[in-house]
Order: sequence, then C-alpha cells, then structure tokens
Amino acid sequence: MTSVNLGIPQAPPPAVATRKPTRTLDVGGVLVGGGAPVSVQSMTTTVTADVNATLQQIAELTAAGCQIVRVAVPSQDDAEALPIIAKKSKIPVIADIHFQPKYVFAAIDAGCAAVRVNPGNIKKFDDKIAEIAKAASQAGTPIRIGVNAGSLDPRLLTKYGKPTAEALVESALWECSLFEEHGFRDIKISVKHHDPVVMIRAYRLLSQQCDYPLHLGVTEAGPAFQGTVKSAVAFGALLSEGIGDTIRVSLSAPPVEEVKVGTAILESLGLRERGLEIVSCPSCGRAQVDVYKLAEEVTAGLDGLPVPLRVAVMGCVVNGPGEAREADLGVASGNGKGQIFVKGEVIKTVPESQIVETLITEALRIAEEMGAELPEELRELSGPVVEVH
Repeated sequence: MTSVNLGIPQAPPPAVATRKPTRTLDVGGVLVGGGAPVSVQSMTTTVTADVNATLQQIAELTAAGCQIVRVAVPSQDDAEALPIIAKKSKIPVIADIHFQPKYVFAAIDAGCAAVRVNPGNIKKFDDKIAEIAKAASQAGTPIRIGVNAGSLDPRLLTKYGKPTAEALVESALWECSLFEEHGFRDIKISVKHHDPVVMIRAYRLLSQQCDYPLHLGVTEAGPAFQGTVKSAVAFGALLSEGIGDTIRVSLSAPPVEEVKVGTAILESLGLRERGLEIVSCPSCGRAQVDVYKLAEEVTAGLDGLPVPLRVAVMGCVVNGPGEAREADLGVASGNGKGQIFVKGEVIKTVPESQIVETLITEALRIAEEMGAELPEELRELSGPVVEVH
C-alpha cells in the first residue's frame, strides 16, 4: 500500500520551552520527570472497594488516553481491594491516602505504583515518615507529597494567615526534608490551589527551590467549562516555562473528560503529538453555511480516528481557502457548495449537503493510505459522493 505524505510530523512538534531538569521517577513503568513526556492522570470516582466498577472505570480512562490513575482509599475495605486493582489495571495505580497513615503501608504492600499522601490531614504524619520511607524504599514505591490549599497544615495557616503560594511550598519542602533525612528521594510534589494565579506562583517558587518532578493541578477547578479554562490557563503558563512533569485536570465531570482536556492541553502546547485537530472559524456575518453544525458533525464523525490529521471546516471565502489549503484536509464553503482540499489542492466541489460526508470519506481514505487500522464503526461511514462543478 502506497503511503501519502501529508507533511504530518512523525514526532511531536517543538515544545514551547525547554523543560526544566527534574529527577526521574518510575511510576509503574511510566517515567515522570527527567525529560520524560508529560503524562496525563485522572482519578476514579467509584468506591474503590467495588473492584469491578473501579476496574471498569480504569479501563474507560485507559481507552481515553489516561496514563496513570489514582484511587481513593478512605476505608479498610478500599485498602483490601488494592491488590486486585493494582494487579489487573493496565495502567499504574496510585493510592490516594488521607487521614489514616496505616493505609499508606497497605497501599505499598498491595503493589500500588505509587502513593499520594496529604500531610495536612494525616494524623501524626511526620511521626510516621521514618517507617513510610523505609517501607517505600524497600518496595521501590514513589511517594507524591500532595499539598492542597483546602487542607493545609494548621501551623502554616497560622503563620501565613491563609494558604498562600509560599505556605504551600513551605509545607511541601518541609515534608520532603523529613523524607530526605531518611535517605528517601523518590518523591514528586503537587501544590494545588483553586486559584490559578496562586497555583502558578506556587509551582514557580517550587521549581526554583527543588528538582523533584512536579504534578500540576488546579484543585476544585469547578464544572467542566470553568475547570477547563482554569486548568488550561494554569497549565499553559507553567508548561510554557518548562515547569511540570505530569498533570491532572480536576473537573466536576466524568473523569474521562479530565483526560480529554489534559490531552488537548498537551497537544496544543506541542508536548504531545496531535491527533484529530479541527480548525474551524467562529462564524460571522460573512458565513454562508452553518459552520457550528458542520464542525460538530465532522468532529463526531471522525471520533476515534487513529492518525494525526488537521481538518479545516471553513464557512466563507475570506479565510476559508487559505485555512483549508494549509490543513491536511479541508473545506471552503459558500454559495451552497464546498471546495474540498487535500494537502493544498482542490480535489472536488460538492453540494453543501454532502460536505460532512465527503470530509469523513476523504479522512478515512487518507488514514487507510497511511496504513491505519480503522475501527469498525469508522469503516462503515464511507459512501458515494456526488460531485458538482
């Protein structure tokens, strides 16, 4: 089969900034820090003790592109479910521990890829660090020190008056120093705040003061729209400065949506190879077609396309031909029809009613010529197209 050169890069495009050097951690086979690609994480919403439901959600997250998953362990039943979940999950499982230090040891014994601890709300956590460091070191289990604005150590709240960036950083580095006293440095850090401005400042300060890998997150970011905006702003600012080694977008939405947003952020910054990218105009008074509808239908029709492809869906003659010509595949619409472009060349003109069908058919043809194995649901979408001149 002859391949078609679409000019699509074989590797991720140049990133916006050189990554700041950090230590490397092996989190269940996924490297974090040390120049490794920025990974996308999420967290299950199931009761961890419900093993089947939790594994089903992990499978859904894995299919969406999640690389590391965190599960909550607030009870003994949850702790007892960890060995099965850690063994059967196809991606590394991190145990999320609050309040009870005994669950840290249970997670390590269960074979979890890492353990996240929140020092601000674990009883007598500092007194347990020597034991935790020993157990984690013997098992080769990394620890994430996860400091949150909503559960900051009361001592630091008293000192700073509120969870400032400086307070978050001091908390994280203090805990790191306690682990370091016992020779344990397999650590990554997060300092999360609901305010992106405070969060950005905290990570900048942290990056200046340590070389531990950093897990980026805006905590309690909010519903899907608000949380996406907050996370994109905060992650974009930090990643564009080379700060950040792994990310979790926190949304009041199904966790698969977190993975989709996180992946899109990395793709937009050139930190991950782009998949399907729809370039479409915002529409205006010049538009002679319903661009919103066209873009949504093309996006839905090509969901699951296994190759990187930039598709331009344009609604007028001002920017339409230029954008369509620059894309791998595109349409410039107007006067009841659309000019279809493939890599800069007009290959046909079709009625407006057949624009979506044509773009999907051409995209699938291109994907097959690139050697892609198409999912069954995509192979069924192609159909005859009527050409007009």
